[in-house]
Amino acid sequence: MRKIFHRPLLLALFLASFIMISSASTQETKPELVAINMQRKLLRFVPEEKKAALRNLEDVLLEPPRVTSGKSRLYLKRTKYLPDLMGDSLESYPRRVFIDVGLPEKNGGIGTDWFSKTYPTRNKNFEMYKIETVAEGGPQIEMSDWLRKNVREEEYVVMKAEVEVVEEMVRTRAIMLVDELFLECKPQLGHKKRKNRRAYWECLALYGKLRDEGVAVHQWWG
Repeated sequence: MRKIFHRPLLLALFLASFIMISSASTQETKPELVAINMQRKLLRFVPEEKKAALRNLEDVLLEPPRVTSGKSRLYLKRTKYLPDLMGDSLESYPRRVFIDVGLPEKNGGIGTDWFSKTYPTRNKNFEMYKIETVAEGGPQIEMSDWLRKNVREEEYVVMKAEVEVVEEMVRTRAIMLVDELFLECKPQLGHKKRKNRRAYWECLALYGKLRDEGVAVHQWWG
């Protein structure tokens, strides 16, 4: 039986355009597995167990899907989640966090339902944060700063984020605080350049870099 609890938080602006609007905790019934006590190491060191798991992640799409079929709910079925690959019960972590960074939801929802329904939470509580992109202006705090202030190395962190956010975290090395990432890197269409889009080869290069850094990264198509 799945239980979801929501509670309001204070608004926070950051990274040229973000507002943290809410958080929640989720609990899901799943078979109990092995408790893995593996402390994250920074400075480019990735434990052998996680290296093996990353090699078994689903393959990236070498070409972006057609617009009509490019919905992540169609691709979540092929996703190989990190806890499943490592046989991790998620028991040993003092805290488990899911952070969803992106545009406001059209239907007014907080956009974390897919995580509660599909992610192998192992019947453990996840604190869930929804952070929305908004128009530029107002106080600005980089996502890396927010992440360093709100999560710790020994905690289990899952994130969904747009390419600009991820690139900033890679530059500052804050990405090393993230265990599993759903990366939204929309390909550039036509000759008109858009700030939140990239040439598809740039998206693939970023996926490869993230996996080299020890992040279990998946493609997210919105």
